[in-house]
Amino acid sequence: MQLSMNIRTLLCVIAGTCVQTVSAQEVKATPAEAIAKVKQAVSMIHKDGRQKAYAAISDPKGPFVERDLYITVWGQDGTVRAHGANRNMVGKNLIDLRDIDGKLFIRERLETAKTAATFWQDYKYTHPQTKKIEPKRMYCERLDDSVVCGGVYK
Repeated sequence: MQLSMNIRTLLCVIAGTCVQTVSAQEVKATPAEAIAKVKQAVSMIHKDGRQKAYAAISDPKGPFVERDLYITVWGQDGTVRAHGANRNMVGKNLIDLRDIDGKLFIRERLETAKTAATFWQDYKYTHPQTKKIEPKRMYCERLDDSVVCGGVYK
């Protein structure tokens, strides 16, 4: 005899053996959170300087990494200055990086930043938790000779 879902749930609560499940929607960051995180990063760069801010942004356990949301900072030449999901990318020039569809999304991002102080960009990228390629929407702000970005997976 198979127990109904409600009875199984009640039994696991009584026994203390429940495992909390999290839906994909609870894991994914929102556009508003991406904007807020980018603004927080820009503020820290202004307040504390690049060296301290870039270290905080690149810290996977720091204040700029939350669920699937992380901050990246790019030099206008395509060099990664800070990266919340993979600090091994810091210092690498990725100007010619393409998404799965062949889109030169870093080059596009930096070209857009030349004429727009803030903008959204769409491309496909590997989700840091699922490791699957998913559509991504990146919010970016130009800051002096760099671009500060944080994205959401659709």
